Amino acid sequence: MNKITLICSILLAGILTNSMVLSKFLGICPFLGVSKKLNTAFSMSVAVTLVMVAATAVTYPIYTYLLYPNYTYLETVVFILVIAALVQLIEMVLKKFIKPIYNALGIYLPLITTNCAVLGVTMLNIQNELDFVSSLFNALAAGLGFMLAMVLFAGVRQKVDEADVPEFLKGLPITLIAAALVSLSFLGFAGIGG
Repeated sequence: MNKITLICSILLAGILTNSMVLSKFLGICPFLGVSKKLNTAFSMSVAVTLVMVAATAVTYPIYTYLLYPNYTYLETVVFILVIAALVQLIEMVLKKFIKPIYNALGIYLPLITTNCAVLGVTMLNIQNELDFVSSLFNALAAGLGFMLAMVLFAGVRQKVDEADVPEFLKGLPITLIAAALVSLSFLGFAGIGG
């Protein structure tokens, strides 16, 4: 398999079949919390994608040249510290240069630090033994998959909010049902039954 084919398959898999949110169920907190409005869902997705790619670019060499083979047990702690530092950097940049997005994301921006999808993609790159370039493309694909899920679910939530929903399903129950249906729709990309 040549490099272009590998990268294309990594991108398609990360966006459609291996979605961090819809198939691995990582990053559910922002998926449910920030998906009420399309603009905040998109802004959060851009920030998460940026953090995923930057975290991969920083953690991969740290793991390869510092932690492997003797200190691999420190992987989770080191990766979380790197992600936290990157999120703080992005938060400072948004606060200084793009204030409306900073205000729109509110409390959810610092929560990217604890977004397990970001940590998950950095650890899965190591676990799947991807090289540096493939890891970056996998992180980009995971971020774009996260964005697709967030934007689609924001549209679904707007329709659900306008729908006549029975009283006992209003709020979180109908949101979880809608999330399950969106997740099932992506299962078709995995080629079930094949």
